[in-house]
Amino acid sequence: MKIGNVELKNQVVLAPMAGVTDLPFRILCSEQGAGLICTEMVSAKAISFHNKNTEALLETAPEERPVSLQLFGSDPDIISQMAACIEERPFDILDINMGCPVPKVAGNGEGSALMRNPKLVEQIISKTVRAIRKPVTVKMRKGFTQSEVNAVEIAKIAEAAGASAIAVHGRTRDQYYSGNADWEIIRQVKEAVNIPVIGSGDVDSPQKARAMLDVTGCDAVMIGRAARGNPWIFRQVSEYLTTGILLPPPGQQEVLEMMLRHARMQLEYKGEYTGIREMRKHVSWYTAGFPNSSRLRAAINMVETYEQLETLLRMYFE
Repeated sequence: MKIGNVELKNQVVLAPMAGVTDLPFRILCSEQGAGLICTEMVSAKAISFHNKNTEALLETAPEERPVSLQLFGSDPDIISQMAACIEERPFDILDINMGCPVPKVAGNGEGSALMRNPKLVEQIISKTVRAIRKPVTVKMRKGFTQSEVNAVEIAKIAEAAGASAIAVHGRTRDQYYSGNADWEIIRQVKEAVNIPVIGSGDVDSPQKARAMLDVTGCDAVMIGRAARGNPWIFRQVSEYLTTGILLPPPGQQEVLEMMLRHARMQLEYKGEYTGIREMRKHVSWYTAGFPNSSRLRAAINMVETYEQLETLLRMYFE
């Protein structure tokens, strides 16, 4: 599958997730077989203000490519100008966020709120496409509310404005992540445009990935929440889509070693204080469903150093 001139390794894409898809986690998912990696969303306005915290969000690594860098904002001039400013950085695709549901983003007229303004959508995409040479894509939702379902309209606008691909999450903004994703709207978008469509929503297993491709006809699947604590899902889905073989889940030793490696990468990237605190949520995801994992989650919140983390995890798994 190609997006513009970028060849994806397979049909399985890591979704952008704020607070989750930082550089260490993206590298792990890429190693496990994700065909395209997406960064956390980055504020175009923050780039223009030279916000010091934004620099880390813009960092990518050669081993995670192809990688899509996602911007959010609502000003066509700022988004297109900042896209041009960062274009020489080592990423492959520029994605525009039109799906984020959180109040501080949507309430500011950004993210999923853009779907309420088709004219603005066209201006943002067309200006950005003209400003850079790299492919521009869009991630959006079914609509803002159930009475404003307009994914097909926005997809057509995006294609006409020059977008190279569209990712569609089958829920409205009002749903956040509750209820079931509507795969029918993804099918409708796929039938309405000629550019690649990536389906998102409720893909949490190889079988679900196969079902989404079959039901919607979409070109690739995007995996978000199901990848938290489970980078192995990418190799499992990729293998199943290619061969029909269901790989077994990782054993406890493999989970332990992955957590410890993730922690070492996190500390190297963010320092011990921040890295350990960020690992607390990751360990909770990695060990969800394990025996006595609730006690581990309580203990993990007291950990302050890598040595304490390693000791606690090794004791738990022994």
